[in-house]
Amino acid sequence: MKAILLREIKSFFGSPIGYMVVAIFLILNGLFLLVFEGDFNILNSGFADLNPFFTLAPWILIFLIPAVTMRSFSDEKKQGTIELLLTKPLSGWQIVNGKFIGSFLLIIIALVPTLVYVFVISKYGSPAGSFDLGSTIGSYFGLLFLVASYTSIGLFTSTLSENQIVAFIMAVFFCFLFYFGFEGISTLSVSFTDLIASLGMDFHYKSISRGVIDTRDILYFLSVTVLFLAATVYQLKSLKN
Repeated sequence: MKAILLREIKSFFGSPIGYMVVAIFLILNGLFLLVFEGDFNILNSGFADLNPFFTLAPWILIFLIPAVTMRSFSDEKKQGTIELLLTKPLSGWQIVNGKFIGSFLLIIIALVPTLVYVFVISKYGSPAGSFDLGSTIGSYFGLLFLVASYTSIGLFTSTLSENQIVAFIMAVFFCFLFYFGFEGISTLSVSFTDLIASLGMDFHYKSISRGVIDTRDILYFLSVTVLFLAATVYQLKSLKN
């Protein structure tokens, strides 16, 4: 697994992909949070918090993470190296986990510079002491779980087609469905509204973002992540057979 992980990291930063992902994420957030006028501008919000960032980030990541993962297996299939990969003395889980951790770490690297926002707002926010650090920490935890779920979905869709664009579109669709789709469906239902909404990531992400770590929210994200990783392993086994 270590060899696969190092290979993924080298492929990201041995080409412009890794640098572009980090730069695009930071630039888009910077523009919406600091430059563009609107609801996401933290300078004009009048509140010393990062709620606009944690509201915006999941939507940017819906497109950014599929762009990272779309080549994970689809490129292997297109180049004809998937057979070579599957013949290595590695289990399906080791291969998938290596690629998963590599993609996950890349997104974490993109998130680290956003801690500057935390420092600036907590130090210079007015009035002093109004910054809710507990809620911010909870939101970052929620974002990490969300990134893990998005990444597992992206890896799964990359096994479905050798065309990277098709893999990207499918990943965006599934990420959108699991993040916002169930909440949208719940508004159309007259019964079981809360139950339907609880099937979506947004419901649990907002719950964690309140600063209270609930085991139900953690189990939800872990279940989604493991489910799609297991589906990815199953797809690889079907390719091997």
